[in-house]
Amino acid sequence: MKRKGFIFDLDGVIVDTAKYHFLAWKKLANSIGVDFSETQNEQLKGVSRKRSLEKILAWGDKVLTDAEFDQLMERKNTDYLNHIADMDASEILPDVEKILEYLIAQNQPISLGSASKNARQILAKVKLLNKFDIIVDGNDVTKAKPDPEVFLKAANQLGVDPEDCIVFEDSLAGVQAANLANMISIGIGDETILNEATHVFNDFTEISLEYIKSLIEKE
Repeated sequence: MKRKGFIFDLDGVIVDTAKYHFLAWKKLANSIGVDFSETQNEQLKGVSRKRSLEKILAWGDKVLTDAEFDQLMERKNTDYLNHIADMDASEILPDVEKILEYLIAQNQPISLGSASKNARQILAKVKLLNKFDIIVDGNDVTKAKPDPEVFLKAANQLGVDPEDCIVFEDSLAGVQAANLANMISIGIGDETILNEATHVFNDFTEISLEYIKSLIEKE
């Protein structure tokens, strides 16, 4: 078996924390008089907390002081953490564990590549922390996707060339980051949104072990 690097985003790929982000952002936006829809929430997927708040303020034509801005970021995170406090293994998306177990059995290195600063906490709650060789999250990077920094760091720490890495992503920004890193990008979700990905699946139940094997063996 060849040695590839498999890199997974967290939110919307391994667990559906996107719904908790939506609830927390909506509550915050509404509290400062800004409407917030699920369509707008799509534009925040894979985007850092700071950049997300900047977008919300722009949509509502709001201007804040630096202190107010930092206070809102903290409030959003506290609200989000309250939502995820009760997460358990039942929140892992279907067939994710099957794919992880197969990769482990094939001795393929596995990394997380997420913008989330709460990634380790979430993985621990859903009991997947020990499945990952490397974790690169929002605490380890300075540039948000579509900048490829998070994936390039993951590849470097896995000891695998970028062109031998496969990324699983549910956001367009994440797919673009993987492509910029010269990696194979696997979109998880809506093909019309993730149309820049190498391949797109609705979820992991559509991904066969034969397909994963073909990625490992691909020259």
